[in-house]
Amino acid sequence: MPLQHYGVLKGRPINRQLGSSQNAHYQVHVVDDTTDYRIAVNVKSQLAPSEVEYVVDPHFDHPLLAHLDELPVGWSPLPSKPAGAALDFIRGNLFDPRQMVPLPLSINGPDNDLNDKIDQHIQRAMGDEHALLYAFGERWGPEAGKKDKIFGFLPGNGVHDIHMNQANAADFKKDDGVYQDGGLLLHFPDQNQWVAIFLKFQSQTWHSDDQTGHRIEGGVSGPPGDQPNPPDPFEPGGLPTPEAPDGALRIVAALVNPVRSPEIETVTLLNLTPQAVDLAGWKLLDRDKHAMPLAGTVAAGETVRVTLAAPVVLPNKGGIITLLNADGLRVDGVSYTKAQASNPGYSLKF
Repeated sequence: MPLQHYGVLKGRPINRQLGSSQNAHYQVHVVDDTTDYRIAVNVKSQLAPSEVEYVVDPHFDHPLLAHLDELPVGWSPLPSKPAGAALDFIRGNLFDPRQMVPLPLSINGPDNDLNDKIDQHIQRAMGDEHALLYAFGERWGPEAGKKDKIFGFLPGNGVHDIHMNQANAADFKKDDGVYQDGGLLLHFPDQNQWVAIFLKFQSQTWHSDDQTGHRIEGGVSGPPGDQPNPPDPFEPGGLPTPEAPDGALRIVAALVNPVRSPEIETVTLLNLTPQAVDLAGWKLLDRDKHAMPLAGTVAAGETVRVTLAAPVVLPNKGGIITLLNADGLRVDGVSYTKAQASNPGYSLKF
């Protein structure tokens, strides 16, 4: 069953507590105009391997940011669907999965564990009276008559599941769903800067069912065990291939805002592998998950420029482009903003 109370909290961080072996959560005390909240961020996994994977983007730019300024301070429920503010690590093209690396909760030395990576940005936001934190996850509380166990405010109240919430293993499968992933975004308006922090457990996979969010085993669609596990391109030395599809073909450019009338939009694909790739059954998806089938072959190391056709559209106000293989698995994905699409006739390079 998906998360029952998914949304985003917008507020000011005023205190924090590092994760520890006794409580493996990085805790943040956040306030809005009337209410106190605690944000509980997992910095250690209950399932082996225990190190949580993370990526920090200090200059995050994505079309979903246009939805966040409109939100009031406080808690806002979010519909779990595309083209809105809801996060989805697999379908939302928020970051390149290859950027994620595992880190332990705490080790000696500066800036070398997950506590440190999160804390430097939270501390900066606490010292900036104009900074705002956006915490995506599941709401709990308010707990009438019960003080918060970390910061002591009354009533207890907050947000957890600040991590990927799909493709889970074991008992955590019950939390699976699409467009309900957690994360932290910090806005520093004086510097016109957004910082994004995304977390994932190593027990979670990078492919999930589009309806249930349950993991797809073996790198192909179908029940677990039907197919052998291919090489993992996210492991050291792992290489993308058509069998281990992540990144086998890359979206390297797009003409989003053409000058011709009628507009002819294009997407350019690059085959990184040493073998030709047959595009039969492959698809390109836009921001609203409209799909366009592909055809033909991309030779090893070569590019192909695909002319888009309805229903796929690349809006000038910002969007995403996703490439799926014949098994329906995400191979690559990119995003672009309104500002990036503002120069007519110029192709975007990804």
